[in-house]
Amino acid sequence: MEADYVGSLRCCNLQVTQGLVQVLLPVFAARILKEGYLHEALTTNSPLLAFAQVSDQVAQELCHQEEPRRLAGPSASRADIFIRRGGRNKVARYPLASLVIKNGTVATSSDVYRADVKAEDGIITKIALSIDDPADKVIDAQGKIVVPGGIDGHTHFEMPFMGTTTADDFKSGTASAAAGGVTSVIDFVVPQKGESLKAALQKWHDKAADKVFVDYGFHMIFREMTEGTLAEIKEVIAAGVTSFKVFTTYRKEGLMLDDGGIATVMREVSSRGGLVAVHAENNGMIERNVEAFLNEGKTGPEYHLLSKPQIVEAEAVQRMVTLAKHTGASSYIVHLSTKMGRETVREAQRAGLPFFAETCPHYLVFNDSVYRRSDAANFVMSPPIKSEEDRIALWQGLIEGDIKTVGSDHADFTSEQKAMGKDDFTKIPNGVPGTEVIMPILFTEGVAKRRFSINRFVQVTSTNAAKAYNLFPKKGTIAVGSDADLVVIDPTFRARLTADFLHANIDYSIYENFVTEGYPVVTISRGEVIAQDNQLLASPGRGRFLPRKPYPDNRCPLFA
Repeated sequence: MEADYVGSLRCCNLQVTQGLVQVLLPVFAARILKEGYLHEALTTNSPLLAFAQVSDQVAQELCHQEEPRRLAGPSASRADIFIRRGGRNKVARYPLASLVIKNGTVATSSDVYRADVKAEDGIITKIALSIDDPADKVIDAQGKIVVPGGIDGHTHFEMPFMGTTTADDFKSGTASAAAGGVTSVIDFVVPQKGESLKAALQKWHDKAADKVFVDYGFHMIFREMTEGTLAEIKEVIAAGVTSFKVFTTYRKEGLMLDDGGIATVMREVSSRGGLVAVHAENNGMIERNVEAFLNEGKTGPEYHLLSKPQIVEAEAVQRMVTLAKHTGASSYIVHLSTKMGRETVREAQRAGLPFFAETCPHYLVFNDSVYRRSDAANFVMSPPIKSEEDRIALWQGLIEGDIKTVGSDHADFTSEQKAMGKDDFTKIPNGVPGTEVIMPILFTEGVAKRRFSINRFVQVTSTNAAKAYNLFPKKGTIAVGSDADLVVIDPTFRARLTADFLHANIDYSIYENFVTEGYPVVTISRGEVIAQDNQLLASPGRGRFLPRKPYPDNRCPLFA
């Protein structure tokens, strides 16, 4: 009698669960029912639990999603069922319709207050002292700080450079960004010699689209002065890329423009409401120094630093300020590394010019003593890290506000790639990782060590970049109507930034001995929790392109 009852109950449970599968998982229903997933699941579960188990099996076993390197978080769940479209694996995502962060301290560029924050369909819809509305997910942020998602305006993912390619592509690179609290990145499009700007832009779209975990935009590198490339500036801006980068160096690599060319680009971009970024180093000085060192047999990585002393950057920054003043262009210096450069930028702003600077985490943490270390090649980037006096001056620039943003200049290479220059420092691929450490390093060294306020932290990691790249207030703030790009920082969390802890696709960390005081423990992009407790919870391809519009009055909003 008991056996008959159990058998009847199991049969009923099977019918109920089959119905759930056919209604809620129609794409995979035939295969699930055929391959006996339900019979196995029902041996120990109720119909609802069996359905849940089978849903996970569908995502994880039938679809074989590849996870990013060292990301321990679940890559698929009942909300992430994989389907085939157009010959590519896609994710049919059913994102949380609503999310509430409770009990946190909200910090923006101007305010700090206790509040709950609600997001619906990717947008912030309510900020109040207490929100008790029902939500699909509730995050308790008691004792934690809620800030806008980080914006890294300087990455180089999957970039060909110096005979190799950066180690992180858009998948591993943006996974690293997400784990560190960055919810938007802006990468640099690098046209090949003779390639049109539009063709290069499409190539970068193709690289990024199916891989990105966070929202993304592009800057366009302008390397060749022709009638065709000048004419394309208008079209590139219309395609949502409103910032252009020029170089005062890398002549032999074909990236450098002369001063007349840079002035022409500044004038054209400015007239169309765009922004000009400048890699500022004096090429002639560098080439002479390099030639002299190599002729003397001085080939070690320390000579990379010595070939590019402070004056190399300072002179070029001064020249670019002069050109910006002459053309009226909104402009900025990328990866500023010197006290002299900072002083020039400060004076330009005091004179009323829309001219600012970005610096990078490595210039804020290290000084030139790293080039005396056995692993000095890992610190070879351009510009190189300068003196302790320069490091202190860069912090002062952030504190006083003339250095407006911190970008990572994320361009990492493995130990094997760095070894390409073991006998010649000019062949060491230039670059370091950084997108994952912007938020924790700036919080630790800025807020925890009381160099500046949490408001300044938000400005230099998010709000100023959003304004500079014309993404504000969609990005860069916590306000009703803004994208729900939010980061929960635990000020008590301690993390050692080792290669095993970080997610960059390389075998070392230049921050190996750096221990944070506070860390982003939850990263939310458009209302979706994409990373939590150093684990990725999202799937590649979820990020959206961020088309940007020209400045309405042809002037960077940072100086409105």
